[in-house]
Amino acid sequence: MTTKLKTTWNGNMKGNGTIKSDRLDTPIAIPNSLGGTGDGTDPKSLLIASAAACYSMTLVAILQNRKLPVSELTMESEVADFKETGFSIDHRLQVNLAPDATDEQIDAVKSAFQAADKACTIGNLLKKAGAQIQIDGSVSVAAPANA
Repeated sequence: MTTKLKTTWNGNMKGNGTIKSDRLDTPIAIPNSLGGTGDGTDPKSLLIASAAACYSMTLVAILQNRKLPVSELTMESEVADFKETGFSIDHRLQVNLAPDATDEQIDAVKSAFQAADKACTIGNLLKKAGAQIQIDGSVSVAAPANA
């Protein structure tokens, strides 16, 4: 599978641009802190979005393959870039299961957190580049409808 992107930039550092592909069309800009306008997505945001999308989609595929009764998955990701400790991403997940979920299914979701981390292509590329990725996940079971 080949993916093509087209990047267009107008002006100097205070200019703006776009990145487009078949399913992506986003404005880009140099952050204010680096002398740009900040009126668009910056490279660090694109990188964390790529890592978050890869991890969450990998996890969803694993959960589906294991036939787990997931009713909702939410994730927040945070990136830190410290000169002393290096680049790190923290994915914080909440997986909600159907009311009839078993203890075995809850344990299967918890093991899927690490399986998805090991299988995520973007995360693995970042780790090879020295990034640290932390997965903090929790699982809850929805209350029965008649409760």
